[in-house]
Amino acid sequence: MTSGRSLDELIREEEELQFDSFTHDTALQIGLTIIELAKAQGKAVTIEIRKGAQQLFHYAFEGTSADNDDWAARKARVVERFGRSSFYLETELRGSGKTIAERYFLDPSQYAPYNGAFPIRVRGAGVIGAVAVSGLPGDQDHTLVTSALKRYFASLL
Repeated sequence: MTSGRSLDELIREEEELQFDSFTHDTALQIGLTIIELAKAQGKAVTIEIRKGAQQLFHYAFEGTSADNDDWAARKARVVERFGRSSFYLETELRGSGKTIAERYFLDPSQYAPYNGAFPIRVRGAGVIGAVAVSGLPGDQDHTLVTSALKRYFASLL
């Protein structure tokens, strides 16, 4: 079960975790930070970082499967389609009592409205990609991504 975060809280988090610029090296740094945090917690996840249609980073821990690759890609499509985190859409759909197919007429085999994908939002450019994680229960995928982003931004200070 996911935590009771409000849509407003999730929007504020997205506004806080914005980039001034985003490069391939940025994707690498964030991906490695997610790996470091997951290893420290003894967690096995799949990580995908996309900029537009290009995959910039992918890593799958031992113990994950191709299913996790698919989940990460489907969560990232939610970010690309809606410009919000997949956790935001999960929360919004839960509040509406509808599925993604019922509310938006989207195929759930292509779009996974569950936490774990976060928008790469660049100031002045908008959403240019997504960071997605798959493999953990509850809202832990989302928390792993946002923890890595917070650590990345703190390293810039």
